Amino acid sequence: MKLLRQTPPDPQQLALQLDFFSAPPASQPAVDQPAPRQQQPSPPDAPQAFPSTGGGDAASVRKRRLQVGEHLLEYRLLRSKRRTIGFLIDDDGLRITAPRWVTVAEIESAIREKQRWIFSKLTERRERSARRLQPQMQWVDGATLPYLGADLTLRILSAQGSGIAWCADSRQLTVSLPPDAGEQQLKDRVQGWLQGEARRVFGERLPVYADKLGVRYQSFALSSATTQWGSCTAQGRIRLNWRLIHFALPLIDYVIAHELSHLREMNHSPRFWATVQSIFPEFEAARRSLRDSGPETLPIF
Repeated sequence: MKLLRQTPPDPQQLALQLDFFSAPPASQPAVDQPAPRQQQPSPPDAPQAFPSTGGGDAASVRKRRLQVGEHLLEYRLLRSKRRTIGFLIDDDGLRITAPRWVTVAEIESAIREKQRWIFSKLTERRERSARRLQPQMQWVDGATLPYLGADLTLRILSAQGSGIAWCADSRQLTVSLPPDAGEQQLKDRVQGWLQGEARRVFGERLPVYADKLGVRYQSFALSSATTQWGSCTAQGRIRLNWRLIHFALPLIDYVIAHELSHLREMNHSPRFWATVQSIFPEFEAARRSLRDSGPETLPIF
């Protein structure tokens, strides 16, 4: 099984979606969303029905505004043949896709009902966009990069030989390189050190959680995957992304507990999550934190 990580895909892959399930006019009303009465005329501001394929027509998107408490919320309304009211947060804000027979009043009632989710996800998206706009790390003396959840300071020395030394007290990583060394040589040296630390830390933490769970893994190796933080096979072969070494120990422990739990349950069923919780009770907070830690927060090697 695989624990996925976030990557910088296209906006559609980054989108966050929540559906309200509501019944079409010919069926019984659903619990979350009452079916509209078709015999009543639509309010004057209701959008007209648009020709649509299953996914909706871009030409049918209309921008609207709604006062929700103290906030003036702008959203795009797309009419389609779908059977639900869909809420999508993307780089352009909130987009709602709704059946053509649902009135604007019902849509805005659904918005108010889910306003906490909507504003929470809009805030997350803004923060993520802001992080992407931050300047990338400059590989110079005095630069900082994350290591085990806190910044270390990079010190670069010009020397005839090459070497690297870590001082835990000052949290300084000193890299010695020849005067004619380029930036890529510096990156390679730092990456090699981080990977060595990842191998050491993961190797120390895996037995701790394997003992707690009462399982045995066959082997573990580092990975450089761009789409997952870890994986586990039925044969007990575990792979952990070396970039986890950037994060605090609880996040590393969560991924380790997650992958070892697959030796009990090779799925993501309720029994699997109960297994994770039995050895890592704080898994939900760790999972949220890891999900919010996109690659844009990490240095580029």
